[in-house]
Amino acid sequence: MRRTDRHRGTINIPLPGIFADMNINQRIATLPVDGRQSETALAVARGTSRLLLSLGFSCVGELALASGRRADLVALGGGGEIWIVEIKSSIADFRADQKWMDYRLHCDRLFFATTLEVPCEIFPPDTGLIVADAFGASIVCEAPEHRLPAATRKSMLLRFGSAAALRLQALADPSGPYGAEM
Repeated sequence: MRRTDRHRGTINIPLPGIFADMNINQRIATLPVDGRQSETALAVARGTSRLLLSLGFSCVGELALASGRRADLVALGGGGEIWIVEIKSSIADFRADQKWMDYRLHCDRLFFATTLEVPCEIFPPDTGLIVADAFGASIVCEAPEHRLPAATRKSMLLRFGSAAALRLQALADPSGPYGAEM
């Protein structure tokens, strides 16, 4: 049973269990925000994720890395390529945070994503740059490629897949035992 209401832009798909009385659009609207990001950072993440999807990448936000850091966005391409995008919502945000240098060890390409209001000149020339808002983004500068060693790639693929699966399970079972990854 699938019905599309083109006038309202909703798709009514029956959802299992406790979500049975909600359509998919209502459930998406109620997804929790973890409170770590500013509204600007959330908007940049959304627009950047849309861009990456259009380029054939799937994204996981706030992914824990083996180094103990958390990457703002990790993108996985169809060929197994891994990009990390570090979101900077202001000049002060960029200046206060130098941990991004460690992210290079966990990706094939490292990008910054920011808004039009942040001057592009402050970002290092050896990283890529994406300018975004809540509705889309554009790559201003391509990131140089530095291919990951096979063992690191495998570790990142496992982290990515595990985080994505746990987050989907948590949506289906919000009171389940899904741990700190959520």
